[in-house]
Amino acid sequence: MLLKIYTAFHVVISLLGIATGFVVMAGMITADPLDRWTECFLITTIATSVTGFFFPVKRLMPAHVVGVISLVILALAVYARYPAHLAGSWRWIYVATAVGAQYLNVFVLVVQMFQKIPVLNRLAPTQKEPPFQIAQGAVLVVFVAWGILTGVRFHV
Repeated sequence: MLLKIYTAFHVVISLLGIATGFVVMAGMITADPLDRWTECFLITTIATSVTGFFFPVKRLMPAHVVGVISLVILALAVYARYPAHLAGSWRWIYVATAVGAQYLNVFVLVVQMFQKIPVLNRLAPTQKEPPFQIAQGAVLVVFVAWGILTGVRFHV
């Protein structure tokens, strides 16, 4: 029972991180720093990565590797945004790391959707099939484009 509650908590903060991440990225495109939304995005995304380490497993999983990468990226994003105040190169470092963290959130969301949604799972049960690869490829292309656009447009 506790694992179900913990899982629900993890899913809720993950979805909050994804939702607020899209708001923050929209703000970057319009050069609006959206301070409160950014705080929420960073906190929930950090919490998502941290809580992912506390699920009972017996070995290192790909999700743990993604979690470590996400936390390193988020540490850079937090530093660039707050102590470095987006000065000089820290602006583009912030944009790249914030967009990168959001990409990892969505990457994991797509993985989970293909694992948990029966129709998607039937299309790609091992996640090596073309529908899964196409979905993840499309997500990557969208985020690379979005990262370039936000890098050009986000000036505070």
